[in-house]
Formats: sequence, C-alpha cells, structure tokens
Amino acid sequence: MEKVDPDTSDPIVAGTDLTVPEIKYEYLDHTADVQLHAWGDELKEAFEHVAVAMFGYMTEIETVEMKDTFSIEAEGDDMEGLLFHFLDEWLFAFSAEPFFIPRKVIITEFDKENFKIKSTGFGEEFDIQEHPQGTEVKAITYSAMQIY
Repeated sequence: MEKVDPDTSDPIVAGTDLTVPEIKYEYLDHTADVQLHAWGDELKEAFEHVAVAMFGYMTEIETVEMKDTFSIEAEGDDMEGLLFHFLDEWLFAFSAEPFFIPRKVIITEFDKENFKIKSTGFGEEFDIQEHPQGTEVKAITYSAMQIY
C-alpha cells in the first residue's frame, strides 16, 4: 500500500468542492470497540462515508477544517480486503506523520474489478488543542464486516 506524498500534505486546489455531504453513517455497539455502518447511493459513496465515520469516532469531526489535502492508495484481494486496506491506510495517515485528519474523503479512482482505490481527504493535521479527543481506533478488523 503505497501512499501518495507520504511526508507532506498539499494545499487545496482553488475551485475544489468543499461541500460536506449529509451524514450517511452511524455507530453500532461491538464487543471490542465500535462497528461503523455507512451507506450511499453507490458503493464508492459508502466507502467515503465509512472513512469519515472512523474519524468522527476519534474526534468531533465538525471541528476539522478543510485546509489541506492528503491522498492514499489501497488495494485488496477482494472487496472486503479493499475496504480493510482503505481504512487502514487512512488510519495510518492519522496515526503517523502527517497526523492528517480529513473532514471529507473523495474516492478519485475505484477499480472494483482489480480491487484498487485512490482517494483524497480534505482536512488538516490533528491538534489536540483544536480537536476534542474521542475514542482511539487502534486497528481495523474484518469482524462483522459486510459489504452489500
């Protein structure tokens, strides 16, 4: 899983649509931590929302300003593996340099046949002074994962 620009974030290109979409996710109880349930008009939208849901669990997502962008790439052996690696790459972007937390995630390429994704997040570096700390997501798991 190779990251695009792993050490830096990029400024947002002028004219980029920064409209925050309506919330299409919820949090469900799970024995270990939390289960994220997201939906959308198409699978791509559901994937985008589940990424934002993960960050919304770790902080009050409304406090995140869209100042910069950060992009990730992920691939898997099947759709569940793709979702796992997609979320894992975003979790890594948050947990290590550049400690990036997106308010909005857009999938720019979604190859459902070869199970590859490229996506860009719009947000900023996490700052405990500006972003209330929620519950840390330590790892992504396949437990109860469903895609339909």
